[in-house]
Amino acid sequence: MKLLLSDNQMHLRFAPLTLTRPIAELRTGFFTNTERWKQLLMEVEIGFETESYLAKKFPAISGIWINALCIPTPALAKAIQALKSGQALYYKDTLIAYLHDQIERIDFMDSALIILKNRWDLYLKNEAIIKQDFLSYTQGKTSAKLSESNRLIGPIDQLFIEEGARVEGAMFNTCSGPIYIGKDAEVMEGSMLRGPLALCPGAVLKMGTKIYGATTIGPECRIGGEVSNSIFQGFSNKGHDGFLGNALIGEWCNLGADTNCSNLKNNYGKVSTYSYETQNQELTNELFMGLTMGDHSKSAINVQFNTASVVGVSSNLFCSGFPDKFTPSFNWISDESRESYQLDKAIEAATAMMARRNIIFSSEDRQIFEFLAKN
Repeated sequence: MKLLLSDNQMHLRFAPLTLTRPIAELRTGFFTNTERWKQLLMEVEIGFETESYLAKKFPAISGIWINALCIPTPALAKAIQALKSGQALYYKDTLIAYLHDQIERIDFMDSALIILKNRWDLYLKNEAIIKQDFLSYTQGKTSAKLSESNRLIGPIDQLFIEEGARVEGAMFNTCSGPIYIGKDAEVMEGSMLRGPLALCPGAVLKMGTKIYGATTIGPECRIGGEVSNSIFQGFSNKGHDGFLGNALIGEWCNLGADTNCSNLKNNYGKVSTYSYETQNQELTNELFMGLTMGDHSKSAINVQFNTASVVGVSSNLFCSGFPDKFTPSFNWISDESRESYQLDKAIEAATAMMARRNIIFSSEDRQIFEFLAKN
């Protein structure tokens, strides 16, 4: 089976996270939607309908058109497999999938179907997605045993530890949701974790880390301090003290020691945040919204981010005060100046950071950087 996972013309709504990837490659819960479809459908081939500058790294194929904003479920996979040529699958008024054409409408009835509409839905709906992933992924599997050096509050069947994970001297609370510890992940002593939580393979929680759900820590991240209702896409670091709440952090980011991020206005008002669609600050209906940071961006020690701040791709902030609520890609921000981050220097830094995890900065990555630096 072949699937074409489409951004559905919503690519910029999820920027800056999608400046370097299609929507289907965004991580929520345990997985990306690409990963979910591969688990649900055997021998599936996946392509992407996304921006042209991303097409070389994420090429398109001919196949069943799928709305990538829908979180796939076993029931949805079954409905997709049953599609005949000319049939289009809808959930209420949202197009979910079609095969070759949209001649005959088929209604998909599943009240549990999750559809993303805005980038902040990634953290707002992460609780439901983690619970859904936990149920489907751990069913029929056996968790590794929790050692006696740890303490568990809540039902043990809501804690799943993969073989190879290292967990000692930590406290787990599963009363409000499940906790998943991935393969080769590590939870260091003194950490306090409250579900729902997905700690993906190879990720590390450093000593005394405090995690509130619903939170996803992507693969190979290194996290310390206090984190609440946030998502790290993967390979990013927040290794020291500092607060991060209702936040979305891309890949290959680094938050310096004592970086703190506001997630609530002092007057408890609705927040405004930068929109890549309108290129303006737009009022939302949300009270809680923290930092959104694109891939390869970094903050120095003691940086303070205002509520609902947005940082693009490959920018560096090392200022003592609050930076602007919006920092474009490839910027170098200090107290004294705001300069462009030279492309060759940005590529050199990205290459070095990725090499530390034995991952190559590819020619496709270079093309994406070159496009974003010019636009």
